[in-house]
Amino acid sequence: MIPSADRYNRRPSASLVRTGLTAGCAHTDRMATQRADFADTTFEQVSIIDLIRFGGSRFAEAGLTFGHSYDNALDEATQLVLHALSMPHDLSPVYGASRVSREEKTRVLALFERRINERIPAAYLTGEAWFAGLSFKSDPRALVPRSPIAELIENGFEPWLGGREVSRALDLCTGSGCIAIATGHHHPDWEVVGIDISDDALALAAENKARLHASNVSFRKSDLFDGLQGEVFDLIVTNPPYVTHDETDALPAEYAHEPELGLRAGDDGLDLALRIMRDAPAHLSDDGLLICEVGEAEHALVALLPELPLAWVEFKVGQMGIFVVERADLVEHHARIAELAASRG
Repeated sequence: MIPSADRYNRRPSASLVRTGLTAGCAHTDRMATQRADFADTTFEQVSIIDLIRFGGSRFAEAGLTFGHSYDNALDEATQLVLHALSMPHDLSPVYGASRVSREEKTRVLALFERRINERIPAAYLTGEAWFAGLSFKSDPRALVPRSPIAELIENGFEPWLGGREVSRALDLCTGSGCIAIATGHHHPDWEVVGIDISDDALALAAENKARLHASNVSFRKSDLFDGLQGEVFDLIVTNPPYVTHDETDALPAEYAHEPELGLRAGDDGLDLALRIMRDAPAHLSDDGLLICEVGEAEHALVALLPELPLAWVEFKVGQMGIFVVERADLVEHHARIAELAASRG
């Protein structure tokens, strides 16, 4: 499962929807049998709320999947409408009844058509995704930011750090740079390093660094820890690929727009996570912590390493497959972890 994390990423709320409309649009499995074409759609005195309602209804009818920053049809419609109108995400509900011009309506409907016909995630259509209260550039060079780790960042990684001092933090598999940059933003006295194997992802991360003036964050190319010889961190945070082969092959069309490199992780989703757990002790300070997201692969990991004391984080919405583990525990169980990692080839 790929969490949508709309509730974790703390983008400004879709206040127009929540105030101007009383009914939501649930996801439906009924797929559209024809391509959407709204060019001849006519409205009388069309308003912003009218467009949002229309988009939400069409998205629900088309059976779209909402797993990229937004988790329902109305929120996606709201963000696409406001983007097309060049309006802020937190636009006051007082403007909901405002009429739009013919040109504005045309822009909105063109976005709706692309969302339905091409199944492009809304964040890629707008070029923006919110994560931990920050606006990131988002495009197909990296996964859309959506990790529940945003909630940990905003909470200062407490209670897991337990007040221990952190001077250096590492974000493995940084992608768009959202975890590294958000961590650096909320902890300006930390040095944060983000690494990725993808040149495209690193280019996007660099653009987000400039966008958000993240002077305490740097990015490097590395295959996990390979390019970090001799470097030690007090905290390692990672959201590596963790989707199984079968799950990746069966993902809805929206996920085909994202780089598969950021999703696929073997038969049980643990190919990269086990390598990270094996090698992390060499790059953690004595009382360092590893925080790792494995999603639905949590069950497979617990079955493989039942004796390893992993603390599974409880978020506001429950557990989301993210564990915290002490360096000392990784060292104690290193032999078994290394054996499992080696078996992956």
